[in-house]
Amino acid sequence: LGPMFLVLGEGARRLHVSAAFNAKAKVAMSRFEPGTSISYEKLHENIDIVRKRLNRPLTLSEKIVYGHLDDPVGQDIARGRTYLRLRPDRVAMQDATAQMAMLQFISSGLPKVAVPSTIHCDHLIEAQIGGVEDLKRAKEVNQEVYNFLATAGAKYGVGFWKPGSGIIHQIILENYAYPGVLLIGTDSHTPNGGGLGSICIGVGGADAVDVMAGIPWELKCPNVIGVKLTGSLSGWTSPKDVILKVAGILTVKGGTGAIVEYHGPGVDSISCTGMATICNMGAEIGATTSVFPYNHRMKTYLNKTGRADIAALADEHKDDLVPDKGCKYDHVIEINLSELKPHINGPFTPDLAHPVSEIGAVAEKNGWPLEVKVGLIGSCTNSSYEDMGRAASLAKQALDKGLKCKAAFTVTPGSEQIRATIERDGFSKILRDVGGVVLANACGPCIGQWDRKDVKMGEKNTIVTSYNRNFTSRNDANPATHAFVTSPEIVTALAIAGTLKFDPETDYLTAANGEKFKLEPPNGDELPARDFDPGQDTYQHPPAESGSVMVDVSPTSTRLQLLEPFDKWNGKDLEDLQVLIKVKGKCTTDHISAAGPWLKFRGHLDNISNNMLIGAINIENDAVNKIKNRLTGEYGGVPDVARHYKANGLSWVVVGDDNYGEGSSREHAALEPRHLGGRVILVKSFARIHETNLKKQGMLPLTFADPTDYDKIRPDDKLSIMGLATFAPGKPLKGVVKHGDGSQDIITLNHTFNENQVEWFHAGSALNRMKELQ
Repeated sequence: LGPMFLVLGEGARRLHVSAAFNAKAKVAMSRFEPGTSISYEKLHENIDIVRKRLNRPLTLSEKIVYGHLDDPVGQDIARGRTYLRLRPDRVAMQDATAQMAMLQFISSGLPKVAVPSTIHCDHLIEAQIGGVEDLKRAKEVNQEVYNFLATAGAKYGVGFWKPGSGIIHQIILENYAYPGVLLIGTDSHTPNGGGLGSICIGVGGADAVDVMAGIPWELKCPNVIGVKLTGSLSGWTSPKDVILKVAGILTVKGGTGAIVEYHGPGVDSISCTGMATICNMGAEIGATTSVFPYNHRMKTYLNKTGRADIAALADEHKDDLVPDKGCKYDHVIEINLSELKPHINGPFTPDLAHPVSEIGAVAEKNGWPLEVKVGLIGSCTNSSYEDMGRAASLAKQALDKGLKCKAAFTVTPGSEQIRATIERDGFSKILRDVGGVVLANACGPCIGQWDRKDVKMGEKNTIVTSYNRNFTSRNDANPATHAFVTSPEIVTALAIAGTLKFDPETDYLTAANGEKFKLEPPNGDELPARDFDPGQDTYQHPPAESGSVMVDVSPTSTRLQLLEPFDKWNGKDLEDLQVLIKVKGKCTTDHISAAGPWLKFRGHLDNISNNMLIGAINIENDAVNKIKNRLTGEYGGVPDVARHYKANGLSWVVVGDDNYGEGSSREHAALEPRHLGGRVILVKSFARIHETNLKKQGMLPLTFADPTDYDKIRPDDKLSIMGLATFAPGKPLKGVVKHGDGSQDIITLNHTFNENQVEWFHAGSALNRMKELQ
């Protein structure tokens, strides 16, 4: 163990482990896969090279990103313009996305992953009764998938976190994130790790396959938005309120193409897990990722989670883990934490921000249901020890006055470590006593894994959550549910009061004896006074020898399906593509490829394709999943019509609006259109991850050079894409819109393909191109 380089891996416990590491820490060390290394020397060397080349101070984001350049000497660097070729340190996959990622990796023919990688079983556990029962049922229902992921992990050198371990982002924060690391994860909330000074970026499974295959990973050089924090948090205001405020300022696409970098004196008033909360929900403003500078709060968290040696190394190299003095941001937002008030955002979009003090009046004015039916705390965004402690402090006040929650109340621990520790320290009992149900250590209702029974489908109602995303139908599949996002503290207070028309800072509750009382501001320790209780050991380390490991995929399985390569480009222009659907308004990945009950088909491309665009609104009739089949004249579901077109040799195009593909990293939203015969997605603008995912699968994601051209396209049109013989970076394509009356419109179509990505299109997919280069 040298001052610059800490090697972690199979023999970590046989190597140097300082006296500061207790038994729990040694367990954590064993969770690093063979070959894992923490090198600040290489990071520093690359930063030095780039700083001299650019001859200017660097932001923290630039230091970490440029510090991982494949070629720091020759790489062209221009914020917002050039594509960077990077060498990430680690890959993490959740079980829903890992299925397709591992199926693609198997298709590559490579024997082992080239970088440390892990799979986390958190998405397939449905909330129904309670943690123990729900986990047991999930293991039975998903046995085939879990077995596939466990054996594939063992075969190809990937660590496997079993169901019940916890949510991927909390596990990463507890075990794998550290200041200066570059990690990619197949989930849009991967940026959670920015709370520990990491650059953690959400990607599609095909991107993960590139990194696992040892290929440099491409990222468009991000702009950097600075958020300067002054003052300090206190009272009812929490870290969640910072990102709720920022979301209101920047909107759901204001962070697109940028890293959000927090800095300023106010940073030190926020706990490490609070910083993670802020970074996690940065996904809702479209940001590439978010990050905080290394400080003493991160050091404390590293020490408490068994990583004192990493903290010591970070201390030695702190200059590389904070922004340079005088660095320039592309845009700066200033927030005085001392003046920031508790916020609640929604419904139906995470950027509709309201102070909690005003939400009751706003709800009345808009006809939103005031009664809070369910309050839900936890999730990858807000399930830290501090979050649970602050919520429990409010619950204890209510119990002391003889009250329980008027609303139903659920609690989702973020990890087995959090669950075990809050159980030991009495928080779970308090939360249960006030009326709460402790769910499994998993995503649950946050991603739609919720078997909700208290309202009927279509019944208008209100829920409040400490989650990150509140799109229509997101949590319970009910489009009439008005979901609001806020802090765990405010969720708990509103669940106790049972109404949106309650401001805990000023309003009174009535105790069981008739006495009026106000809730005191929440309080809770940042970290447990004693060490964390690790709970059950739920980690499977990949074996050193895996030759005898078998990975089975039954040809008759309804949940897993080996992949067939997509067809290569035939060298011709794409002529007479039928408009499958012209989408009206917001179209997130939830609309394109719904989650919830469809999660069970994430490893079976043909079966999950039956959910393609079933949530999108057809501009022709304002209906969902009802489009006209132009070959038969009859109306049918979107996937059904697409299959009919494909069977008859008719390729098709989807036309969409702004920020198309907002939301999850869900690459199925790109795989399904390709599988069902789509060739082009033409929109006003794309969300970053979805645009990349489409490119990876050989699709053409194009944008209108003139956004008003969206209005020229009619639902029964055909579209030809001309100029593909000379398809090249920075060169627009020509679109010929052919109307049913015989008239035409010529429109200009932009794209963001670089040279490598053009090769993906030619080869039919990035995976096909990878095979060509082997």
